[in-house]
Amino acid sequence: MSLRVVALLGLFLGSLVTSVLTADQNWWRHAIVYQVYPRSYKDSNGDGVGDLKGILSKLDHIKDTGAAAFWISPINRSPMVDFGYDVSNFTDIDPIYGTLADFEDLIAQANSVGLKIILDFVPNHSSTQHEWFQKSVKRIKPYDEYYVWKDAKVVDGKRYPPNNWLSIFSGTAWEWNEERQQYYLHQFGPTQADLNYRSSYLNQEMKNALQFWLERGIGGFRIDAANFMFEDSQFLDEPPSNITGLTPGDSDSLDHIYTQNLQQTYEVIKSWRELLNEYAKEHDTDLKLMLTEVYAPINDVTKYYRYGVNVPFNFMFVTGLNNQSTAADFKKSIDTWIDNIPSGDYMPNWVVGNHDNPRAATRFGTLRADQTSILAMTLPGVAVVYNGDEIGMEDTDVSWEDTVDPSGLSAGPIQYKIKSRDPERTPFQWDDTKDAGFSTASKTWLPINPNYKTLNLAAEEKAPVSHYSVFKDLVKLRKLPVLQNGSLENVLVTDSVLGIVRRLKDSPPVVILVNFSDSPTVVDAQSKLEIPQELSVYTASVYSKIQAGSPVDTSKLSLPGAASVVLSTPELIKEVQTLS
Repeated sequence: MSLRVVALLGLFLGSLVTSVLTADQNWWRHAIVYQVYPRSYKDSNGDGVGDLKGILSKLDHIKDTGAAAFWISPINRSPMVDFGYDVSNFTDIDPIYGTLADFEDLIAQANSVGLKIILDFVPNHSSTQHEWFQKSVKRIKPYDEYYVWKDAKVVDGKRYPPNNWLSIFSGTAWEWNEERQQYYLHQFGPTQADLNYRSSYLNQEMKNALQFWLERGIGGFRIDAANFMFEDSQFLDEPPSNITGLTPGDSDSLDHIYTQNLQQTYEVIKSWRELLNEYAKEHDTDLKLMLTEVYAPINDVTKYYRYGVNVPFNFMFVTGLNNQSTAADFKKSIDTWIDNIPSGDYMPNWVVGNHDNPRAATRFGTLRADQTSILAMTLPGVAVVYNGDEIGMEDTDVSWEDTVDPSGLSAGPIQYKIKSRDPERTPFQWDDTKDAGFSTASKTWLPINPNYKTLNLAAEEKAPVSHYSVFKDLVKLRKLPVLQNGSLENVLVTDSVLGIVRRLKDSPPVVILVNFSDSPTVVDAQSKLEIPQELSVYTASVYSKIQAGSPVDTSKLSLPGAASVVLSTPELIKEVQTLS
């Protein structure tokens, strides 16, 4: 497909989210959702770990990013083996972050400045320290069925796991429990026991947890690892994936047809959507947002739209593309996502980065640090931004001695860098003072990137041109009708240059050009994109050295290597500059 036009005029909510409500049900449709990784955002008490009061102290920055909502990675009570993704109490705050009262204060203050809080909800498993698991081990009803238990396979008098299923963190996904004399399933770490959604009691417990947080005023949920929630009831061995070069026990060596993306998962998600809608209707509140984290084939991901998910995360910029990807690769990926959104009133979304993958500036290279933000912020729909990407933060080189991520530790000292997620999780770089303004501790939970002396928010706020100034330019631009309601044209201008045009009747177009080559090039964007010959630069990637406001001849436009540029008419640019 050489041209894809997506009309966004007159969009309303999809059929599963059309409860007749009086509050604002459309607030999220062109929103920026900002991810806060709490351990690394801001430490308020000097223990080296970020916390809720730290987030509260930085609400002004979150608001400044243009976010309508911010998603906080897990803050539930947890032994922190997997830093909050091993929950020991689904309705409490871990003391390392503060108290429930601190959280309620954060919600109140956030709401007072027009920000909604999205809570990370981890439904696939709990910590083995959870009270439910302890009772399940003892076969106390109904907790005896809250987890996935299975008898051992016995061959020649020797005990083996029930099947060949593997953990995401490598090795068998089964752990023997001596007291219960059975194996329990853990698709992640051995201290993260998989919950059994075939139990109606467990199902209700999780709904109760959702209700608990709704009653505290949150704006919705990000559902972690949603596609792992159900497993094949016959516990069949999974076939090999035929991926070569993997170490023994690597999860990618199997094709996960029996442990991921089962239909029952979608049905549970649908029931949660209904719960959220019922709550919003009963309390006359804005729509409660639901986002899902699913790394899976695109058809499995976009299927969540039909079951009430507003934002099934689109990870194409995070995992599907890299610094070797061409303009054609980007065009194909964007077209594929748009084409696979179900027919109906659904919104695209574009994830810039997250806490599980290398940062955008590292994935695509320093010269292209602004590229993903420019694309995500100018394409139609929801933009999801990981804290730090707005200032171009880069991965930190974390030594084996400083590694704390269980995924990295399980890989061992030789291969830990392949699996560890620590490099993208290091503390936010606020300024050039001690520990980048993150903490006053003698040692932070992860090391600070040494580049904080020059790469930090305070410096970028003062600089005439910076990653953050470019980001703020994009925030203003998104407020215009042409970006909120305009059509999308996604065109290869040359083999190395992608052109995106947003159009709306009676409005000047907004044009985005991205050079995927490291070499400079001259393009005739006028004829290829059918745009005016005379336009002006609205904003451009920092290292392009292209000056905002400068006029350009689009029939012979010079693009530096790795440059991304946003163009429009002087009149529209002037209109944007008047926006607050």
